[in-house]
Amino acid sequence: MTDYLRTLFLHPPSFQGFDGGAGARYQARREIRSFWYPTWLAQPAALVPGSRLVDAPPAGLTLEDVVPIGRDYDLAVLHTSAASFAHDVRVAEELKRENPRLRIGFVGAHVAVQRERALAASPAIEFVAGSEFDFTIQEIAQGWPLSKVAGLSYRTNSHFERTPERPTLENMDALPFVVDVYQRDLVIEQYFIGYLLHPYVSLYTGRGCRSRCTFCLWPQTVGGHRYRTRSVEHVVAEIARARGHFPKVKEYFFDDDTFTDDLPRAEAIARGLGRLGVTWSCNAKANVPRSTLEVLRDNGLRLLLVGYESGSQAILNQVKKGVRIDLAREFTKNAKALGIKIHGTFIMGLPGETHETIEETIRFARQIDPDSLQVSLAAPYPGTALYQEALERGWLPQSELVDDAGVQASVLGYPHLSRNEIFASVESFYRRFYFRPRKIFGFLKEMARDASVCRRRLAEGREFFRFLANRRSS
Repeated sequence: MTDYLRTLFLHPPSFQGFDGGAGARYQARREIRSFWYPTWLAQPAALVPGSRLVDAPPAGLTLEDVVPIGRDYDLAVLHTSAASFAHDVRVAEELKRENPRLRIGFVGAHVAVQRERALAASPAIEFVAGSEFDFTIQEIAQGWPLSKVAGLSYRTNSHFERTPERPTLENMDALPFVVDVYQRDLVIEQYFIGYLLHPYVSLYTGRGCRSRCTFCLWPQTVGGHRYRTRSVEHVVAEIARARGHFPKVKEYFFDDDTFTDDLPRAEAIARGLGRLGVTWSCNAKANVPRSTLEVLRDNGLRLLLVGYESGSQAILNQVKKGVRIDLAREFTKNAKALGIKIHGTFIMGLPGETHETIEETIRFARQIDPDSLQVSLAAPYPGTALYQEALERGWLPQSELVDDAGVQASVLGYPHLSRNEIFASVESFYRRFYFRPRKIFGFLKEMARDASVCRRRLAEGREFFRFLANRRSS
């Protein structure tokens, strides 16, 4: 039997209210605090016997709490992001100071595209993994020399070395279940998202996305533009396992970039979930036909997380969204008619944004009226086409994606539309969407039906108003 290094997988503590997680798409403080599962760390943790996964933000762990944990390990793997990188480097340095023999590596989309730059940030970082790092980390934990491990950049005494790229993982069923690691190391009640039932569990059924959105981080850095999927049987078996582990879970969320990229497979998984009798939700593009929506709804689908991004067809075309506004309207109408909830996401400040397109998007959102929504600022993450375009065209006067408090900053600015105007549009969007009698009455009805929902909504309401107040003061 192979001996493994004692391995710690760590999602480090960061700024108060950090909402990034090792699986979330927007690494910042949000208007309502939420926590995503660290699935990208749980996957290699499932490959390394005797490992431990520590997810500091939802557990409320501080730097002082985490550093002593590192004394007991030979290897620490930290998941980082563009927003949290500086914080995470400090964590690595403190771990190394406490345990000088600890080998430390960084993983995640942010460092995958600029490995040597990440290594240069601190001598505490011995290696950085690129793209999909599951088996990369397994081999390191097995004691392989770093020079023999594909997909790495690593530190030697005098310089940095880079090994050949690791081939794209094609057999997704080779990955073990993550829910076993969740059960072993996490407390599921600590994970919550406003639009999902609580408690929930999320995981991936595949990687990659066929869309070419210029702003989207994951397909351009770690996942690729082919949708590589686990078999239907493998997915259904993991949910069956999860039901045994977590009898209190009310909803399962599939965090694939676009779960509906493969409609026949989505329908097959839905039928398997229907036989299990579970409630579930997923990411979807705003073009799923009604016939598929009916199959999904009839087999336990409750909610779709849909990236509308903008109500301007010109902007959608410019960022290569691949969705037509008229089809998005029809899709939304069909979903609502079938009783499927929709959480819509929008982005302010994408290329082509003007005062007129901001108004167009707000009107569009009010017309299609998703059950809830999230409004983000355009974030040019390194490694994306949007980032490269912003650099080339001088749209990026600053590079910090969040401010000192962890709130997302408006970093893109245009000659005709300032960063401050884009920043202000987010609050205007929220107010004009939510502060309508229809929306307020809908929330009150929902709260009246369920005491636990009432408590959550009241707490979220307080957070939301504090968030708006903080934006005005920043």
